[in-house]
Amino acid sequence: QVQLVESGGGLVQAGGSLRLSCEASSSIFGLTTMGWYRQAPGKQREPVATITRAGSTNYADSVKGRFTISTDNPQNTLYLQMDSLKPEDTAVYYCKFTGARSASYFEDYWGKGTLVTVSL
Repeated sequence: QVQLVESGGGLVQAGGSLRLSCEASSSIFGLTTMGWYRQAPGKQREPVATITRAGSTNYADSVKGRFTISTDNPQNTLYLQMDSLKPEDTAVYYCKFTGARSASYFEDYWGKGTLVTVSL
């Protein structure tokens, strides 16, 4: 199975910036979408930003205008540029790659997460 490894998390003061990276161990067959999700203690995991292979992006309302999702070329690495960070952004951030084996069979690959802590 393909492995995804996140990096770039850490401690930052409110108003600061971080860039997260997610590297795939190999190319994913039928890659369709990539995304970042986050989970704060005691809360459900929620989507933050997604990007399609064609480059279309979507963002959660809470991060619009502050976060930017992007990929390299070839698309083995996913990035999340986080600016103007707020304490409520504190969470474990996970990356996900989705591959379509067929029109009805999709496979999700998840990283193990990287912790982002935003202090006051």
